[in-house]
Amino acid sequence: MTNTHNESWLPYLSVGIGVTTVSVAAILIRLAQAESPSLTVAAWRMTLATIVLAPLALTTRRSEIRSLTSRQWGSILGAGLLLALHFAAWITSLAHTSVAASVVLMTTHPIFVGLASHLVLRERLARGMTFALLTAIAGSVIIGLGDLGQGAHRLQGDALALVGALAIAGYFLIGRRLRTRLSLLAYVFPVYAVAALALMTILLLSNLAPAPRRAETWLWLLLMALGPQILGHSSLNWALRYLSATYVTIAILGEPIVSTLLAWWILNEAPSPWAALGGALILAGVGIASQAERQTDPPQTKEQNYETHQRP
Repeated sequence: MTNTHNESWLPYLSVGIGVTTVSVAAILIRLAQAESPSLTVAAWRMTLATIVLAPLALTTRRSEIRSLTSRQWGSILGAGLLLALHFAAWITSLAHTSVAASVVLMTTHPIFVGLASHLVLRERLARGMTFALLTAIAGSVIIGLGDLGQGAHRLQGDALALVGALAIAGYFLIGRRLRTRLSLLAYVFPVYAVAALALMTILLLSNLAPAPRRAETWLWLLLMALGPQILGHSSLNWALRYLSATYVTIAILGEPIVSTLLAWWILNEAPSPWAALGGALILAGVGIASQAERQTDPPQTKEQNYETHQRP
C-alpha cells in the first residue's frame, strides 16, 4: 500500500533539491565567464541541457508531445522565450555586479508571481503566504542594500537582474498552468528547446564567439546543464504540479543564501552583515510559506490530488 502521508512531502523535497542545485549556477557562470561572453554561456547552457534531455523525452514522451494543442504550443513558446530572456539578462548581470546582488535582485520575482497568481490564475493569497512573501522580500532587499553602495557601475547589472526576475516570474506562471496537464518531460523538453533555439539564434547573429575554446569552460557549461538546469529547474517544474507558483518562488529565495556562501568560499566574495540578516529573514519567509501552503487544503484533499497526478 502506498504511503500517501510520506508521498505528500515529495513536492517539498523536490523544491529543496531544486533550490540547492540552482544555487550553484551563479558560481559556475562566473567560472565560465572567465573565457566566454555572457550570451555564449546562456546559449550553450540551454543547448546542452536540451541535447541531454532529447533522447529520453523523444523515446518516452513522443506521443504526448505530438498531442499538444495549438494553445499549449503557444504557451510553451511563450515560456521558452521568457526563459531565454531570463538567462540572457541574469547571466549578463553577473558580469557587472556581485553574486549576492545579482541573485538577490533576480529572486525578487515572487513579487510579480504573487500578484499575477492572484489576478490571473485566481489563486487566493492566504494571510500566512502574504506575510511570508513580505518577510522574504524584506530579506532580499536588506541583502541588496548592502551591495548597492559599491558604485554606479553596478546599476546596469542590478537592472539586468530585475529584468531576469520579471522574465522568470512569467515563466513560472505559465509552467503552473501547463504542468497541471502535462508530464514533466513533455513540458520542460520543448520549453528548453525553444529557449536554446532563441539564444543560439541571437548568438549566431551577433559578433560574439559562437563557442568556447577551453575544455575547462565546456566542463563548467556541462555541469551547468546537468545540475542547475536539468536537475534544479526540472525539480522546481515538477513541484509546480502540486504546489502553488507563489510557494515555489518564495522557496527559491533561499538561493541567495547558498549562492552567497559559495561565492565567499570559491570566489572570495565575503558576505556582509546585511547578507546574514537578510538571509535569516528569507529562511523565516520560506518556513512560513511552507506552513501556509500545507494549510491551504485539507490534508486528505492534498493527498488525493497528489495520487491523482501520479498517474502518467
